Amino acid sequence: MGRKSDRKNTTKKFGPDKPDAGSLASKIIQFLDSNYGSEFNAKQIIKKLEIRDAVSKDGVEPILSKLVASGSVSRNSRNYYSSTQDPDYIIGRVDYVNARFAFIIREADPDSLGDIMVKEGDMKQALDGDRVRVMVYPVKGKTGRTEGKILEVLERNRDEFVGRVEISPRFAFIVPDFKKMHKDIFVHRGDLMGAEHNEKVVVKLTEWRDGDKNPSGVVTRVLGKAGLHEVEIHSIMAEFGLPFEYPEALEKEANDISENISSKEIKARKDFRDVTTFTIDPADAKDFDDAISYRELENGNLEVGVHIADVSYYVKPNTALEKEAYNRATSVYLVDRTIPMLPERLSNGLCSLRPNEDKLTFACVFEMDRQGNVKKHWIGRTIIHSDRRFAYEDAQENIDNQSGDFFQELTLLNELAKKIRKRRFDHGAVNFETVEVKFKLDEKGKPLGLFVKERKDIHKLIEEFMLLANKHVAEFIFNKNKGKDTFVYRTHDSPDMERLETFSGFAKRFGHQMEIDNEQKISAALNKLMEEIQGKPEQNVLEQLAIRSMAKAKYTTEPKGHFGLAFAHYSHFTSPIRRYPDLMVHRLLELYLDNGKSPDAEIWEQKCVHSSEREKRAADAERASIKYKQVEFMSLAEVKDYDGIVSGLTEWGVFVEITETKCEGMIRVQDMDDDYYDFDQKNMRLIGSRTKKMITLGDKVVVRVVNTDIDRRTIDLEFADNDEKKTRRRAIR
Repeated sequence: MGRKSDRKNTTKKFGPDKPDAGSLASKIIQFLDSNYGSEFNAKQIIKKLEIRDAVSKDGVEPILSKLVASGSVSRNSRNYYSSTQDPDYIIGRVDYVNARFAFIIREADPDSLGDIMVKEGDMKQALDGDRVRVMVYPVKGKTGRTEGKILEVLERNRDEFVGRVEISPRFAFIVPDFKKMHKDIFVHRGDLMGAEHNEKVVVKLTEWRDGDKNPSGVVTRVLGKAGLHEVEIHSIMAEFGLPFEYPEALEKEANDISENISSKEIKARKDFRDVTTFTIDPADAKDFDDAISYRELENGNLEVGVHIADVSYYVKPNTALEKEAYNRATSVYLVDRTIPMLPERLSNGLCSLRPNEDKLTFACVFEMDRQGNVKKHWIGRTIIHSDRRFAYEDAQENIDNQSGDFFQELTLLNELAKKIRKRRFDHGAVNFETVEVKFKLDEKGKPLGLFVKERKDIHKLIEEFMLLANKHVAEFIFNKNKGKDTFVYRTHDSPDMERLETFSGFAKRFGHQMEIDNEQKISAALNKLMEEIQGKPEQNVLEQLAIRSMAKAKYTTEPKGHFGLAFAHYSHFTSPIRRYPDLMVHRLLELYLDNGKSPDAEIWEQKCVHSSEREKRAADAERASIKYKQVEFMSLAEVKDYDGIVSGLTEWGVFVEITETKCEGMIRVQDMDDDYYDFDQKNMRLIGSRTKKMITLGDKVVVRVVNTDIDRRTIDLEFADNDEKKTRRRAIR
């Protein structure tokens, strides 16, 4: 970071006979410092500072001469003046909030000065997510924020965008779907690949010359007519850089893998093929990562095995399959499809723990008493033969009715899971039960209905045993060498107390008290709140706000703990078909079980960072696909007033979650014509300047839909006020 030079006290140089000279000198210095890098002549300075009286105007040039003499201001041969103050320089990432300004998020913030605000005219063609070098102005802007100017784009975050084609007689523009891309992209008509007006395309930036208002690009893929389901889903996939297919050579590599399991391989594993084993997954699942084995032991204890598909047996290091799995790093679940990490031959075939087939697995096998206490455990390679493939609904029905396949085993496992779960929460785990929205789609992808997915005992049963296996695998490796061996952990830092206090204030507006004075009791306070809001209109809003106030979980080689689960050590071991970090864990487990040496941690840390980034990309794409269907659903929904809750506030809009559909839309402040509203960021509220009416996070409101935009995946709302004259006809695009 650059260092500021010491600014001399220039105002004393003008003497007592000119009382306004010092003030005017300070204004000139402040103006030039705020426009570092720009030059102005005396007339321009007078105009910019809005100096109107003749005496002050005449005094500007003499003051400038004295400031030059003192070294506070520089003058060139053309009598143009500029600041001599040395600015700060920082490196950061662009968060392009809207078309008017962006924030630069610092890579390092030793001075805790916060993010840098950059106005649109000072962006130097930087786009959202770009890594940039920024000059920080020595004085704060009119908003009171630290402002700056981008000097250089160091690294583009992306050079491909998805958008809709708008064709004119001589040229075309691509209007990007991405909300934070605020520039249309110019394309010569010969570079459209045959795309027609209003079709969706993928466009690659080719150049953006200084002085050009818009970047130029070429179309690389035509997706089809905007608004069609398949086209919009492909648009989301392209927007987030998700793969459309596997390379042909890679499919061949997968298809060439033999199904046969050698007798030598079987002998090298513990054989569980005669032990009762089953899988429990969603009804539409095809990739079965995990299976549960169960038997009662002669000493009265119970043996529960968590058997996980041994993907590492089939996907070898340095193969094309391995490289593709690493690049994807995770399967992605959009509203209507799965984009798998592994080809179907592996994900739904060789590795999937299908019933009535011998399958190779990695397992964590527990011996437990009837209270769910783990007496001992074993980790190693197994071979299983699943007796039954359960859908969640079928297994739950067998427990509820106390009949059907393996109902006794399922019931006992459920009782154990409840005891393990209670003990976990007693030890400080946080009970986050987020609302999951699902759609019923017709054969063309049109949303026929929307419902909230219900979590029942059977979902929690599987969750508890997967958590138990992940925990013991992490502890096993950590305890081998006091955490010195390289391993892949899943960590979650403790929450920032300031953010938690802010969240507590939001919860209070809904009538919920949170005691967070004692850091040791934060988990209990959060769990109490989560229990109180179950089934209430504010449930989804508060759950989402609670999650946002927490630190983000990530993959790392550092053996830190997991706050949310209250585990000293935790890993991801149970889903190697759909998560690359689990495959990494299996590889390291295999290495250490065979007495191998710990590998270089730095290489594995890089893989962890990559996996965390890919995980975020997948989550963003999944949310985008859900948002698309929510917008489409509301465009087709009944025209009526809806109850809602204010779920977010900014200076330009009020976000409202519609209680009935869990869809979020926005009321633009510029459309609220009953008053002029000021944004109180500290208290997260808008205040009417005339009426003093307040709109606060958590307010219950009534709204109606006035517009839906599938391209931008937005829902525009207005407050309903029973005045039929103000009801607008919805404009659906």
